[in-house]
Amino acid sequence: MNIENEDKPRVLILGAGFGGLTAAIALAKIAKVTLVDRHNFQTFLPLLYQVSTAGLAADHVAYPIRGALRGLPIEFRMGSPIAINHRDKSVKLDSSEEIHFDHLIIALGSATADFGIPGVAEHALGMKTIHEALTIRAEVMRRFEDLCRFNDDTKLGIVVVGGGPTGVEMAGALAELIRGPLKGDHAEAAANINISLIEAGDRLLPALHPSLSDRTSRDLEKMGVHVLTKTAVAEVAPRIIKFKDGTQIGAEITIWAAGVRGVPVLEELNIPLDRGRIDSEQTLQVKNYPYIWAIGDNSGAVDENGKHYPMIAPVALQQAKFVAQQISQLAQGKDLKNFKYRDKGAMATIGRHKAVVEVKGLRITGFVAWGIWLVLHLFYLLGGRNKIGTIADWSWNYLTFDRGNRHIMDAL
Repeated sequence: MNIENEDKPRVLILGAGFGGLTAAIALAKIAKVTLVDRHNFQTFLPLLYQVSTAGLAADHVAYPIRGALRGLPIEFRMGSPIAINHRDKSVKLDSSEEIHFDHLIIALGSATADFGIPGVAEHALGMKTIHEALTIRAEVMRRFEDLCRFNDDTKLGIVVVGGGPTGVEMAGALAELIRGPLKGDHAEAAANINISLIEAGDRLLPALHPSLSDRTSRDLEKMGVHVLTKTAVAEVAPRIIKFKDGTQIGAEITIWAAGVRGVPVLEELNIPLDRGRIDSEQTLQVKNYPYIWAIGDNSGAVDENGKHYPMIAPVALQQAKFVAQQISQLAQGKDLKNFKYRDKGAMATIGRHKAVVEVKGLRITGFVAWGIWLVLHLFYLLGGRNKIGTIADWSWNYLTFDRGNRHIMDAL
């Protein structure tokens, strides 16, 4: 449907991640769209861990938002929302600009969740931004250089907390970095680096079948990763993680991949919240505010079991397209529908030729799963330059067992 320009609703979208950018493009023909993000680029979060472990250059996982919108009648503003004026239907940005809307879509994404555990914010490294990924890489490489300088039996403990896909992929990539390039650089120093993966639940990758969890644990152990399940963190202290059972583990570097929550700015926008997300109807409208929609990590819509939808990219993508259809339905005077998530499966890569994939009861492991993971991530990566650069980095890593992005770039 193509609506005359003067009749098009004004749609303001906060956040240009998977959900926000997809919604903007889907609405371009039927609405006057303005997209707002605090960065002028979108980060491909699923590959951020490879930046952390020297597998990819940082600019290969970032794509200019204006480049993605080129040729489309969509306005872009760089900034962060600081207030919603419900009476005037407008949002004020930190740039002092005020943007009016008929529909507001909130897609601001998520932040690292510390679950109230002492010391996480002060002593653990999150992995939600390119800056955080580069900080992890710099810390690992800087501590490695320290080991090379000491030239003794000093140990370096790297602990990844969280046994979901992000934690598993991070632990596996760190193991390959140490067993490959760092061992080649300085074998004695690399031998003194220990990697541990901590999961509070019964098994890794709880969203997948237990057989895939077991396969993942075995593969990681073979790669030298110490896997600890049923181990809940009580406190993160300098160079130590304390567990609830009274034990502890040395952790010169702690990487926190244990969970995510809605971004803190949600608490300042005068909208109803539910367990850290925006209280939402099944139509994805915000409760009591039918002109506001919440999608992706911000949406508090629940499934048939009363549980929030997982904070993953497929949910954001489906909800973005669904909201575009909902706004189109309203423009045509039609009734709204309730959102239903179509689970297309889950996957995680562990290392070279090692991955697990589950799609509608079909469980795949090993080389085939690894190939599926590579192809799908490359398909969803934005930009031809980024795809070519990623293929080049992956090919180099695969053929040479090396990683050419082992730079410490956070120092002045």
